[in-house]
Amino acid sequence: MKIALIGYGAMGKTIEKLAISKGHEVSVIISKADTALSVEELAERLSIAEVVIDFSVAEAVRRNVQASLKAAVPIVEGTTGWLAELDEIKKMVIEADGSFVFGANFSVGVNLFYKIVDFASRLFSRFPDYDVFIEERHHLRKRDAPSGTALKLQKIIRSHIDREFSITSTRAGEIPGTHIVGFDGLADIIELSHSARSRDGFALGAMLACEWIRNRKGFYEFSDIIEEILSGKNQRNVCGK
Repeated sequence: MKIALIGYGAMGKTIEKLAISKGHEVSVIISKADTALSVEELAERLSIAEVVIDFSVAEAVRRNVQASLKAAVPIVEGTTGWLAELDEIKKMVIEADGSFVFGANFSVGVNLFYKIVDFASRLFSRFPDYDVFIEERHHLRKRDAPSGTALKLQKIIRSHIDREFSITSTRAGEIPGTHIVGFDGLADIIELSHSARSRDGFALGAMLACEWIRNRKGFYEFSDIIEEILSGKNQRNVCGK
């Protein structure tokens, strides 16, 4: 499979290494030097690829999606911080009969963590004496705060617990990503946490999304892929072992 990478930072380089190890070809790399490319110019660059993976910056997402649609190449959108434009981008994808999958987090473990938090939130919705909180920690270079993952967790919890609660964000050092959901009561505290050991888990999920979206049309979230696997319709080893 020929892959175009948009964003060639630490995440892009991790994906490149994994893609090559899986026998894929990284045929296009769009880096900071290409920031000034127009939609038409970018579409021409992307047209030789079979799928686009975007881990760039929120400000570039609209252009990158428009270019991918113009080139008729499926796109895996891993950039965060653009969800205010989600409805508009979804409309663009559907009207163009495009192929698009996005995720606040492409880690399979995080997406299973969402399920655990959903279940726990349903339980604690019956016990209003417990206060809820979310903590998230990432490396210094991560721009958006709270993280997309924390906002997704907030949405999951609020579907069961109709109370205000806080999200705290830390940006320090080289932390790949840690998320904690806590339920704090007078007598005890229950904490659920997910910590990434490296970026490899995000890269594995992005490659899974590439292989999944390649021959599909429509607008999807990475959780749709996880649901398919959990239902038994998609039998895969997604742990990279």
